[in-house]
Amino acid sequence: MATPNRKPILLDFEKPLAELEARIDQIRQLAEENGVDVSDQIRQLESRATQLRQEIFSSLSPSQRLQLARHPRRPSTLDYIQAMSDEWMEVHGDRRGYDDPALVGGVGRLANQPVVMLGHQKGRDTKDNVARNFGMAAPGGYRKAMRLMEHANRFGMPILTFIDTPGAWAGVDAEKLGQGEAIAYNLREMFSLDVPIICTVIGEGGSGGALGIGVGEQLLMLEHSVYTVATPEACAAILWKDAGQAPQAAQALKITAPDLKELGIIDQIVPEPDGGAHSNPLKAAEKLKQCLVRTLGELMSLTPEQRREMRYQKFRQIGVFSEIVPA
Repeated sequence: MATPNRKPILLDFEKPLAELEARIDQIRQLAEENGVDVSDQIRQLESRATQLRQEIFSSLSPSQRLQLARHPRRPSTLDYIQAMSDEWMEVHGDRRGYDDPALVGGVGRLANQPVVMLGHQKGRDTKDNVARNFGMAAPGGYRKAMRLMEHANRFGMPILTFIDTPGAWAGVDAEKLGQGEAIAYNLREMFSLDVPIICTVIGEGGSGGALGIGVGEQLLMLEHSVYTVATPEACAAILWKDAGQAPQAAQALKITAPDLKELGIIDQIVPEPDGGAHSNPLKAAEKLKQCLVRTLGELMSLTPEQRREMRYQKFRQIGVFSEIVPA
C-alpha cells in the first residue's frame, strides 16, 4: 500500500485543507513545547477540518475526480489484492512468449473463497510507470488475462477484475501483435464463462483497454474513479482541436460514478475514505473487500445460466432509452 509517511502530493483543491491541517499540527506542537492547554481550540479546528474535507470531496467536478483517479499515490491493483486477499500467488505469461507487466493477475483467496484476481497495474513513480507502460496493456496482457480467466472457469473460481488504465497500448507494435483481436476475443469469451465475474474500476477506466477485462454481471466503481470511452483530453482534441478544453469534455462525457450509476452503466458505487482512497489505502481496501464479498455471495447463489443471462442483458441494455413523443 502507499507509504503514509511520504511527503503528500497535493492537488489544487486539496491545498486549503492541507494548510488547515498543517496549522493544527503547528499549534499542537507549540502548545506541547510551552505547556499550554489549547485542547478546545484544537477540537474546533479539527471539526472545521472535517467539515472542510466533506465540503471539498462531496462537490468535486468531473475534472477534479479525474485528477483523483490519476493521483500517483492512489492504491493500485496489487495494493488492493495484497490488502484484501488471505493468500495470493501471481501468475506470469500469456504462454505465447510474453509477460505484460501492465496487466497483472493470479490466484488467491478472498474471505476464504478461492478466486482469480487480475487488473491493470500502473507504476508508483516515473521509472516504475515506464516499466509498467503507465498501465496500458499490450495484446499479451489481455491474452494473459484470458488465460487466467479460462483457468478460473475450469476450476470453478470466481473472477475479480480491477480496471485502472487510460486505454490499451496504442503503439505500432501493439497493432502488429493484434491488439484489437485480443480485446475482441476477451469480450466474446467473458460473456460465455460460467463463473461469477465482478469488475471494479479502481482508478481510470479508459476505452477498449478497460473493456478488455470489463465484462461481468456486476460493474463496481470506487467513488472517485472515472470510466469513459476516451480521455477528456483526447475528446477535447477531437472536438475542439484543443486539449485545454478537457474540463468541458469531462463534464459532457459523464465520466463520474454518480453519472454512470444514473445512466445504468455501473451497478454499485464503492465509497472511499474522506479525502479519497490515497488518504487511507487500508480503509479503502476494507470498504472494497466488504462490497466484493457481499456481491460475490449474491452471484454465487445463481446458476451459471442465470449469470450468463445477467451479463448479456446488462450490456444489451446499455444505451437503451425511451423517447417521449408529444401528443
